[in-house]
Amino acid sequence: MARMAGTAALAERLLDVAVVSTTSVAGGDICTTTRLRLTDGRSAVIKTRPQAPARFFTTEAEGLNRLRAAGGAPVPEVLAADDECIILEWIEPTKPTTDLAEAFGRALAATHAQGAGGFGAEHDGYVGLAPLPNRPLPTWEEFYASRRVMPYVKAAVDRGSLSLEQAAVIEQAMKRLPSLTADPEPAALLHGDLWSGNLVWSAEGVHLIDPAAHGGHRETDLAMLALFGAPHLQRIVDAYQEVAPLQDGWADRVPLHQLHPLLVHAMMFGGAYGPRAAAAAQSLLDSRS
Repeated sequence: MARMAGTAALAERLLDVAVVSTTSVAGGDICTTTRLRLTDGRSAVIKTRPQAPARFFTTEAEGLNRLRAAGGAPVPEVLAADDECIILEWIEPTKPTTDLAEAFGRALAATHAQGAGGFGAEHDGYVGLAPLPNRPLPTWEEFYASRRVMPYVKAAVDRGSLSLEQAAVIEQAMKRLPSLTADPEPAALLHGDLWSGNLVWSAEGVHLIDPAAHGGHRETDLAMLALFGAPHLQRIVDAYQEVAPLQDGWADRVPLHQLHPLLVHAMMFGGAYGPRAAAAAQSLLDSRS
């Protein structure tokens, strides 16, 4: 009860609106998520975490605002954010449907098409609680190898969840990266951590939450959706391709784009994620041998 009271007081200070009630929301293991009912009739959701890393919530807010401004996939409105929390409009969830999946596929293509001006972002960010380097580089291949894959190879090796032999396989794939990619494309505006848990299915559309927004390759978001599965994934991809066809061979490049999230999970959780990342890299090398 004391925690709920503290959360309500925090929200009231930032929103300048009284909180009528608070309800815990089931969800991720990184932050505490609470639904707020406000005296002005609105519902909101507040995410808090004691001793959150610097710019943790404000970086999330910047990413959400950037995606919302793109006018593609729906994004909750950011009501407030500071070092202690982020407050968003409440999105009422509903059951995933094929119609919503098709609309989301087209909307995601529109988000990507907004473009990002370059590969990277103005500020470093987070994926989960892990630091996410975003300093721009001229090409996607340079950015992906230097900012997305190799830092997490080192971190996974240091943790003991990736052997030196497995790390060498991934490093070899990065050295051959130009031969593993498609023709160059302009930087797309990515969600950056697009697994199914970061989608809120509602009657108004599938909303994006918890982004790691940056300029990257559009195949990355789609590969992330496939990594842990998403409802009606094939409908999403088919609708996406109706408005923004992917280059030939994109399905064969899915393991390439899954390397980063697999390595992040290897660094954070260990288990089979390190071997899976090495196997993905080996499959890419075998396909070009």
